[in-house]
Amino acid sequence: MVIPCYNEVATIAALVERVRRAPVASKQIIVVDDGSSDGTRDLLAGLQGDDLTILFHPQNQGKGAALATGFAAAFGEITIVQDADLEYDPEDYPLVIGPIQQGRADVVFGSRFQGGAPHRVVYFWHRLGNGFLTLLSNMFTDLNLSDMETCYKAFRTEIIQSIPICEKRFGFEPEITAKVAKKNWRIYEVGISYYGRTYDEGKKIGWRDGVRAIWCILKYNLWA
Repeated sequence: MVIPCYNEVATIAALVERVRRAPVASKQIIVVDDGSSDGTRDLLAGLQGDDLTILFHPQNQGKGAALATGFAAAFGEITIVQDADLEYDPEDYPLVIGPIQQGRADVVFGSRFQGGAPHRVVYFWHRLGNGFLTLLSNMFTDLNLSDMETCYKAFRTEIIQSIPICEKRFGFEPEITAKVAKKNWRIYEVGISYYGRTYDEGKKIGWRDGVRAIWCILKYNLWA
């Protein structure tokens, strides 16, 4: 599991414990602190365990940059992206990695908008924007995803380590979607639970990231 982390002092310790309790046989937990300034770095320095690798960026670079650092350090057969907040539940790991373990998939997206799992009702315009970005991405990739912007993406590790990650921030999502689609790897989607945060609770993505996502969809599908 690769966990990009920026200013998550309120949640990161609890998240690491939830990942440890997740119903998966063996785990390599990689936390990449992306230049936190709220005490997260000190808290992480105090966490211990043979299953835990903690890496530090000297300054904030963005989610994509933190993921690239984490992917390079992974050595298990399957790598899962896990946000450092508590919006996504590690209890869903068996669902997300199942198609890969069964030999059916190379990449799995965990959709917040499919299946019967609970999800918190939050921002209408975020949902509308997510739907638009997913639709636009699907038009270029010829995939039929329902949630391109989801955090939960699982990869065969050799695949994600073979892909250069160029986007430093949240542009990682449309970039990686375009790149795995171009390679014709087997992509599956499964329904997951979702416990979304409000901005008051620490949500970071904003409208500028949505504009960047449109650019990334065009760039990585047409020109890169």
